[in-house]
Amino acid sequence: MDKDSSFDKIISACRTNILDILEAGGIGHSGGSLSILETLVALYFEIAKIDPKNPKWENRDRFILSKGHGVLGYYTALSEIGYIPEEDLASFEKDGTYLFGHPVMNRSKGIECSNGSLGMGLSLGIGVALAGKRKNIDYKVYVVMGDGECNEGSVWEAALFASTHKLDNLFAIVNYNRLQGMGSVEEIIQLEPMVEKWASFGWRVLEVNGHDHAETISSLKRDSKKCTGNSFLDQDVLKEEGVTDFEQYAVKPGTTLISDAFVDDNPEDWISF
Repeated sequence: MDKDSSFDKIISACRTNILDILEAGGIGHSGGSLSILETLVALYFEIAKIDPKNPKWENRDRFILSKGHGVLGYYTALSEIGYIPEEDLASFEKDGTYLFGHPVMNRSKGIECSNGSLGMGLSLGIGVALAGKRKNIDYKVYVVMGDGECNEGSVWEAALFASTHKLDNLFAIVNYNRLQGMGSVEEIIQLEPMVEKWASFGWRVLEVNGHDHAETISSLKRDSKKCTGNSFLDQDVLKEEGVTDFEQYAVKPGTTLISDAFVDDNPEDWISF
């Protein structure tokens, strides 16, 4: 099996696990989880320096999921790489679980930090990157953000700080699916021109197809070799990638997904894009 086929198989397994969890529990964010799978698989299986058998290894690369509602994508990827036993996925959001609706730090399971409010992950990543520099520890920090959370002023304050301090061990990745909780990004707060904005804040910007794991891997590898400052990866993605009945629909938070076809009884809970 070639590497692309292997990655496709891993992504498909993650996708299946996400939908199984959603159907069984009736709770969770499908879109934000499905749209980051290729990114997570690229990072965990090809880019990041990690060791699931030694999860607290000091020199490991750090991953921060700033868009914490995409946690099902996170958990399923961690399961595929060996941090989380697959049978534990069924405990999502149940009593006694460690797999909550937003990530709660559990480094033995590969969960680097807790996340709640949007807009905080980049600042946290900056702190972790700066700590590595000051301690002279050779690791990289990857932060995955949503496009909707770029509405937050804290994101842009962090962007300025990172470029000022030339954190060449920091990579910010925006999962640009153009949808957020209550509608399209364009309708709520216009982010364009996204690339020019980040570049004007002193970031080196790469644009990729976020569903092409080979392109993501190539861009991150190439950039890390010549990196002299912080890097921003702008990913063009679909909200519900891989589930054709869902693609480019936003589902209101809390919507219950039912039946084998995952059809909701209330059409008002679906927002067409």
